[in-house]
Amino acid sequence: MGDPSGLIRLIRPVNCFMIGFAILIGALIGGVNILNSPGELFLAFLTGFTLAGSAMAINDYYDREIDAINEPQRPIPSGAVTPAEALTVFIFLSVIGLVSSWIIGLGHTVIAAITWVALITYSTVGKRTGLPGNFIVSTCIAFPFVYGGIMNFDSNLDLIFLFAFIAFLTNMGREVTKGIVDVDGDAAMGIRTVAVSRGAVTAAWVSVFFYVFAVVVSFIPPFLEMVSLWYVPFVAFTDLGLIYLSLSLVREPSGENSRKVKTHVFILMLSGLLGFIAGSLL
Repeated sequence: MGDPSGLIRLIRPVNCFMIGFAILIGALIGGVNILNSPGELFLAFLTGFTLAGSAMAINDYYDREIDAINEPQRPIPSGAVTPAEALTVFIFLSVIGLVSSWIIGLGHTVIAAITWVALITYSTVGKRTGLPGNFIVSTCIAFPFVYGGIMNFDSNLDLIFLFAFIAFLTNMGREVTKGIVDVDGDAAMGIRTVAVSRGAVTAAWVSVFFYVFAVVVSFIPPFLEMVSLWYVPFVAFTDLGLIYLSLSLVREPSGENSRKVKTHVFILMLSGLLGFIAGSLL
């Protein structure tokens, strides 16, 4: 195998951790008892972590020519990881994720398999479609909450689906923002992102639409008294951050600023996850 640091950068462990964490949040909101189900929760987290890592690996494999233009420091274009090694990592992590979901049960295997196929579809053909491709990725970001939630048949599904929808909307905005960052490479390779097909200004406004929509939906759980007050400080921080970044993006829809925005949105998504779990359990 190649450079260990390159392999770590290939799967992006922080991103993978967030997917696994979202599954745990869904499970805990659904009423799964940590003490009674530690093995099942570990397998659920492992499924999310490894399938997310496999998605990162296969995406970088298919994006290696684009990344050579947009992100030459990425593991494959930089030479830290070979394309063959990326495929090996993809297969290895896919097997672990699908087997761990099979151990949990049939319903979880179905959701994991659908997500796995969707992510491969995105990497192979979906990415070139622009907004529909963003929809595929964002749906897969929302699925972990549902995956965790169905671990308990007494799940609070209304709240779980609301959280999943907020995650979906926020990630849709981030995906469109990423298109502004990658516009040069995407245009060269025929990737029809909003930024390529409609320009950076339009892409910025589309991103803002999804960010603001997410902020609006985030008011529903406390308004309907579905969460505790512990939800408010974390999600308020996230919402104010999204509004601030939206204004920044509209004022300056450049590649450099869009890169900062998408990075900060990722941090805000983590804050939102903390708000989800705090508001549901405390």
